Amino acid sequence: MRATELRRATPDDAEAVAAVLRGLGPDLGGLPQEFAQAAGAREWIQRLGENGAVIVAYDGSIPVAFGALDFNTMEPEMGTLGVWVLPEHRRKGLATTVAEEILEFARERSYRRIRGRLPEGNEPALSFLSSIGAMVPLRNPDMSFELPL
Repeated sequence: MRATELRRATPDDAEAVAAVLRGLGPDLGGLPQEFAQAAGAREWIQRLGENGAVIVAYDGSIPVAFGALDFNTMEPEMGTLGVWVLPEHRRKGLATTVAEEILEFARERSYRRIRGRLPEGNEPALSFLSSIGAMVPLRNPDMSFELPL
C-alpha cells in the first residue's frame, strides 16, 4: 500500500465517505443507508460542524477508510466513535491510525468520554478496539465500548 493520506473531511469529501460505505456491503457498517449517497454523507459532515469530525484516509486518490466522531446533544462532553475500512485494506493498522487522529481531535475539543458500538461477532474490531485502549465489557449484550481520554 502506498503512503496513506489522512485529512479531516469537508463537504467536498462526501462522495469519498459514501464510496467507502458502499464498499462495505449492504449493512454499511451500521450507518444509515442515506450515508452511502454523497448527499447524505454531505449532510452528516455539515451537521458535525466544528463539534465532530470525519477523518478520511486515501490511498493515493482512492478513499479506503474513514472514521467519525459524532457528538451527543444530551451529553456535550461525550462523543461516539466509529471507524470503517474497506475489506482489502484491513489489518494493516489503518483503523488504528484513523482512530488515533479522531481521539486527538476529541482531546483538543475537551471531550471527556468516547463511546461506540461494536458490530456483533466482529472479532477483528474487538482486537482493534483493545489495541487503542477501549474498555469492552466481557459480558456486553449491547456490544458497546468506552475509550479513555
